[in-house]
Amino acid sequence: MADILIAGGGIGGLAAALGLAKRGHQVTVLERRDVFTEVGAGIQLGPNAFHALDLLGVGQEVRDRAVFIDELRFMDGTTGEKVAAMPVKETYRVRFGNPYAVVHRVDLYLPLLEAARRHPGIELLGRHHVVAYEQKAGAVCAVLADGRHITGDALIGADGLHSAIRQQMVGDGSPRVSGHTIYRSVIPMEEVPEELRWNTVTLWAGPKWHFVHYPIAGGEHFNLAATRDDGATEAVAGAPAEHGHVVNSFPELSGAARRLLELGRDWKSWVLCDRDPVDRWTEGRVALLGDAAHPMLQYAAQGACQAVEDAVLLSGLLDDCPVDFEQRLEKYNAARRERTAQVQLVAREMGRQLYHAAGDARVERNAMLASLSADDMYDKVAWLHGAYDFEAEAAGRAGGAG
Repeated sequence: MADILIAGGGIGGLAAALGLAKRGHQVTVLERRDVFTEVGAGIQLGPNAFHALDLLGVGQEVRDRAVFIDELRFMDGTTGEKVAAMPVKETYRVRFGNPYAVVHRVDLYLPLLEAARRHPGIELLGRHHVVAYEQKAGAVCAVLADGRHITGDALIGADGLHSAIRQQMVGDGSPRVSGHTIYRSVIPMEEVPEELRWNTVTLWAGPKWHFVHYPIAGGEHFNLAATRDDGATEAVAGAPAEHGHVVNSFPELSGAARRLLELGRDWKSWVLCDRDPVDRWTEGRVALLGDAAHPMLQYAAQGACQAVEDAVLLSGLLDDCPVDFEQRLEKYNAARRERTAQVQLVAREMGRQLYHAAGDARVERNAMLASLSADDMYDKVAWLHGAYDFEAEAAGRAGGAG
């Protein structure tokens, strides 16, 4: 049994804690906030996420809170026409072994948190803000903002987009600002007209903007997310936005989409950020995970999915009682870096070319999407939505570690 420290008590940090504790390790999660909680709105979970969540032992709890949608629907926001749809019911589930679902972010976080609280091998410590690390022979120290040092056998930096662990290890400065502003609102389902309560993830695409909506929280609420390529240059996270400002930012929306946008209230805004992929996110007994390692834009709907994949693979590589932490963490890095980098870059490209196309590019996009059968669409997402083979991936990359 090893003593493993995790900086950050978000989705990735708790998933890693569960996976490592199930392998027999003593895990201490160091969270900067007073309490363990999660903010945000709706997120999408592909089959690959459920595969990982099942291995962590919380898959059913997340399913109990999820909404299983009928299809991913792509609409032309300029004309209001349906361009294409990918069904995600029986045939899709058979192909990928698990469902596609939407949840409130809390409905993913709470099952992880409750399982971590129940596990005797996990200690959750709030008000423990990790700002740096120090390595010494056979151990690593997490340095807290108040000057305290906590020692363990390994340290996992799951401290998010603005990771202090990454800054010390990689030193790549502030996150990359995408120039896209997203406005999010969650409203009670009872406020949505019945004819608009579509059990789909629906995306309305327009020139330099798009609007997404879907049910969450077991169907009790409706998630609205409207994104504008407005050239924003400064990071913003969760800032209140006036209803009139949001509505007026999308004058092209009409029909059903306009009606839904106008229902939103208590809007919050974020300026989306990510980072360039890097080859190395380990140093000695320290490794990064989730957004600290590979922050990505929302457009591939894979941020949380990739974090829980990280957690399961890392846990498997740290099985038994390792003394070779450095080598095992290098294997983890080698096994994950190509896949996560590909998702990061695909997400960027989707935001630029797929969702926000204008003019001839919009016409070509619509024609391409409309030409695809359901099987064609499944083939295109198979690399991402298919069950990730953790054991084979770790074994296959082991020789290339470092």
